[in-house]
This record gives sequence, C-alpha cells and structure tokens, in this order.
Amino acid sequence: MTSETHSAFGRIGIWSGALHGSRVDEAGRKEIAEAVAELEELGYGTLWIGGSPSPDDAAAVVAATRTVTVATGILSIWDHTAEDVAARIAAVEASARGRFVLGLGVSHGPMVPQYTKPYSSMVAYLDALDAAKPPVSSGHRVLAALGPKMLRLSADRALGAHPYLVTAEHTAEAREALGPDALLAPELTVVPDTDLDRARTTARKMLEMYLQLPNYTDNLLRLGFEENDFDGGGSDRLLDALFALGDTERIKTRTEEYLDAGADHVALQVLTAEGGGATLPRTEWRRLAEAFGGAL
Repeated sequence: MTSETHSAFGRIGIWSGALHGSRVDEAGRKEIAEAVAELEELGYGTLWIGGSPSPDDAAAVVAATRTVTVATGILSIWDHTAEDVAARIAAVEASARGRFVLGLGVSHGPMVPQYTKPYSSMVAYLDALDAAKPPVSSGHRVLAALGPKMLRLSADRALGAHPYLVTAEHTAEAREALGPDALLAPELTVVPDTDLDRARTTARKMLEMYLQLPNYTDNLLRLGFEENDFDGGGSDRLLDALFALGDTERIKTRTEEYLDAGADHVALQVLTAEGGGATLPRTEWRRLAEAFGGAL
C-alpha cells in the first residue's frame, strides 16, 4: 500500500452500524452528523458505515465531515445495481474530493433470497462498475473478503480487503494472500468493560446471530475452531479470539495484535452492554481516542 493511501485511512478507524441517516428521523440525522464531526476531530482515520448502508447514508456522513475518509462497510451488491451505485457515488464524490471509498460485499445466503454464486456475482458487479459512466475505479473500492479467492480478487480488482469478524491469525493469512501492497483493513469489535463475564455476555448477544451465517462459521472452521465453539453464542476461546474485551489499554493491545499481523488499518466497532452496537457510544469513542493518542 502506498504511503498516501496509508495516510488517507490512518491506523485506527471507527465502524458503526448506527450511522444510517436514511433509517432515522431528522433528530437522529442531526445526532449522526454531530457524532461523525466529533469522530473526525478526535483524529480517527476512517469512518466505516456498517450494516449494509446505502449511498445516501454515505453522502450524509461525507457532508457532515471535512477531511476524514468515509467508507461503506459493507454495501451489499444485491441491494443496489452497479449502475445506480456508480451514478450516486459520482454525486458523493463531488463533495468528498477523493475521500470516499466504496466497500462492497456479497452478504449471506440466509439473508438474501436471490443469493447465488457469490464470487462470480462480485466479479460481474466489478465489471459493471468499471463500465459505468462515470466508473467507480478500483482505487476507490474495497471488498469484504474472508476466503482466499475473494481476498485475491480484493488485491486484483480493488484497493484491498475489509474482513469482518476475524481473528489476528486470519489477518496474518489475509496479508499473505493479498500480498504486500493491497490494503488490509479488518473490523475488530471491542467491548470496553472490565467485568470479563459481563463483557462476554455482551459479545455473545452480538455473535449469536453471526454464528447462523455459514460464511462466518466456515471461515472460523478454516481457522481451527470446532463446531462446539459455536454453541451458546460462542465459547470463551472463540470470544477471546474475535473480540477485544476489557479496558482501553487491553483494547489497544488487541488492536496492535492485528496491526502486527499485517493490517494496515483496524476499524473498531464499539459494543456496549446497554446499547449493543445500535447506538452512538460517543463517550467510549472519546476514551479510545485518548488511549491511542497520536497512534490513530
């Protein structure tokens, strides 16, 4: 990855599924705008709009910020045609001036009735983005990727990969599959709670749903976990590998494990006992920014 790209993403970003202005009322949109403006001021490198966002969600975050990189994490290729996305992204880019990145993914079979041939469908979607007028170039898109084929496609046809719900060991394998130059920006869910039992309970509430999706469980099995690690919302071993649980210093240490394993950038998703991942945990975002200091 070039030094310019590294600088654009920064080392640490924020991933949030609560940045969807299209799903809230005017008061909610104002709260999102204030939150993302503060995240920019705190120094985070990239703001990832999680949970299958639309181009309109991205446009709102771009409009509320000035310099921070904004990325979708991840826009589902089944929800929007490539031609429509390209046209709408062109409008976003007019104000983003190069700081918007289109994150794309194939979602999951149990969630998408028309799901078929995920790799071939992604290739066709990228072809359509290339052919659109104006196109969305490979240097302004990243792919959700877990397995070797999609990781290679991320290096060949995009800026790089944005894996979700992965371990530091997967990050090392992904770096090898991508090669040295492609962007590797995994998501890491963090639970800033010093009560370990409570933190694990919070993590299990989130993880239980993802363990119903074969794309994730197949990837975890490839990494050496067993079927019984998926019981009851996840074994302690699985939780400790997938999440950063504890105080801000522990979260910082876990994040550095992903960076040491080959990540260029880590997107932190904050999970709280009170709101899960559906709220804007601004206090926790501030504390994490303070803990990382100039390392963001």
